[in-house]
Amino acid sequence: MEFSNTLLEQALCLKPQERFSLVDSLLLSLDEPDKEIDEIWAIESEKRLIAYRSGKLKGIPFEDVFGEKI
Repeated sequence: MEFSNTLLEQALCLKPQERFSLVDSLLLSLDEPDKEIDEIWAIESEKRLIAYRSGKLKGIPFEDVFGEKI
């Protein structure tokens, strides 16, 4: 990729702190919230909470999940 190589060459000429800032910004851009997925999870978590409170769903003790006591 010509375009990518040019960008890479330019990025490698940056000072270490500037490269870190660039990488950090790129990574953050990949982790943007997705409102649709957030809404789906909000609905699902509400369903699970209702099922738990009504006794239709049982919880799993912390110790069983993580293998340690709190």
